Amino acid sequence: MFKRIFEWLIQPLGLIAVGIALLALFSLAAYGLYATQQPPEQPIQFPHQTHIAFGIQCLYCHPGAAKGPSAGIPSSAKCWACHNQIAKTQTSALLAPLKQAVESGAPIEWVPVAIVPDFVQFNHRAHVAAGQNCENCHGDMTKVTVAQNPQVFNMGWCLNCHVKSADDDQEKLVKLSDCGTCHY
Repeated sequence: MFKRIFEWLIQPLGLIAVGIALLALFSLAAYGLYATQQPPEQPIQFPHQTHIAFGIQCLYCHPGAAKGPSAGIPSSAKCWACHNQIAKTQTSALLAPLKQAVESGAPIEWVPVAIVPDFVQFNHRAHVAAGQNCENCHGDMTKVTVAQNPQVFNMGWCLNCHVKSADDDQEKLVKLSDCGTCHY
């Protein structure tokens, strides 16, 4: 039986079938990779560029970045503290979910955008303390509405930055490129 299948596969029609199957598999894999890099749908299409244009700094809304591993998401109350003073907030369809969340006391269910695997321990505080700007990893938020990853967060990308940060300091290079720095 295997001999017949093999004989059929080496015929021109069999080779075409194998080619189509490989192309389909490649297309499926490419689509899967593409889909994982798309920004998730958020409950509010948060306009980062608008808030930055008003001079609001990243750490105002994401204060956890300077204090610990997670940058954090501002509470509905923090957002509402500014937005309840703006007349158009009361009628804005874009801000209706925020108003509803505040009135009901239910939190807004934001979907994480920049996620690292469970075996990676990322700490924002160490990067902020080292003088890294948010834009270095998260891109220029003055150009986007909803947060999205400007690049794929993977080990190679992080290591390149760590090596670049170490410059010619061998001791710093050993520390920043040690597996235990991120995998503990």
